[in-house]
Amino acid sequence: MLFEHILEIAVPYITSFLELIGVSIIVVAATRSVFHFFKNGFNFGDDEVGFAFAKAMSLSLEFKLAAEIIKTVLIRNIDEFIILAAVAILRVILTFVLHWELTISGKEIENKNVNKINKLLNKQEDILNKQEDILNKQDDY
Repeated sequence: MLFEHILEIAVPYITSFLELIGVSIIVVAATRSVFHFFKNGFNFGDDEVGFAFAKAMSLSLEFKLAAEIIKTVLIRNIDEFIILAAVAILRVILTFVLHWELTISGKEIENKNVNKINKLLNKQEDILNKQEDILNKQDDY
């Protein structure tokens, strides 16, 4: 009985704290994304900004889902359970969708970065070849 009473008092504070962390993560990520969006000159093709924001939303959802799981301790009837289960299921689905999107976006960003590196390496190789040609011509004189 004493333990149940302690849980009834503690659980709302714990869940509120976890949900506050989740909301804070979204607010900070949204602010950073907007800043980078302005900094990049409204470049809609910048996948890295969206990737970082999606990662933050996923992390936020995990905190909010943890709060929902903890709330199950205080369920008194089936109606509360149905509502809580529906919210938890929606958050789990959103988390999976975000993880799937992050996986795909991460691969696309990685491919773009590999292409950029390959282009830079090719340019560097061209420059080295030109320098070698110049040195060979100087040796001929």
